[in-house]
Amino acid sequence: MSTRRVRGADSAPRTRAIAARIRRASFDRRTTETQIRGRLVLDGQGRYDVRTGIRFLDHMLELFARHGGFDLTLQATGDLDVDQHHTVEDVGITLGEATLEALGDRKGINRAGYFVMPMDETLAVAAIDLSGRPHAIVNLKLRVPRVGDLQSELIHDFFDGFASGARANVHATVLYGRSSHHHVEAVFKAFARALRVACARDRRLATMLPSTKGLL
Repeated sequence: MSTRRVRGADSAPRTRAIAARIRRASFDRRTTETQIRGRLVLDGQGRYDVRTGIRFLDHMLELFARHGGFDLTLQATGDLDVDQHHTVEDVGITLGEATLEALGDRKGINRAGYFVMPMDETLAVAAIDLSGRPHAIVNLKLRVPRVGDLQSELIHDFFDGFASGARANVHATVLYGRSSHHHVEAVFKAFARALRVACARDRRLATMLPSTKGLL
């Protein structure tokens, strides 16, 4: 009696194993300017414990975790007596590097994602491609030097740092709005949700790299 073999059946356990793997990364980045340690779980529940010494940045990273469905523990100590720049940029770099590590070989992920986020009178858009090529374009239309206790110009440095660490294209822009607080908050929410889509796994393509080049 012959046994009929169903094509693709052997790949089912592997597909389930890939889907079940919780993607996470721990980090402990130390320079003469900053010390940043913690953990990022991409397949999380939006839980967070963030302390950077810049309260508005903490708030934005909390939004990042909650809206992305990530679990984030992050403690940063930086030379804030000099300037906020090193802390903000290095936090972005660290999160990007943690994202890249947690993704592993990146097989089966969507790779790209975007989100349009309304927040009252403000509308923001973020788009991400985990392409292996770092580049950031940020246009928040801010006309104030600070939002809360965060220097406004450093928000671009955060996203530039993330793009560098994750080797990703990051585009974030505010289409319109009045409140500077809403501009920044809407962008971080859109960024989190765009990254969530980009990192999400497609079961149909579970073992495939999302590139015709064969390399990301």
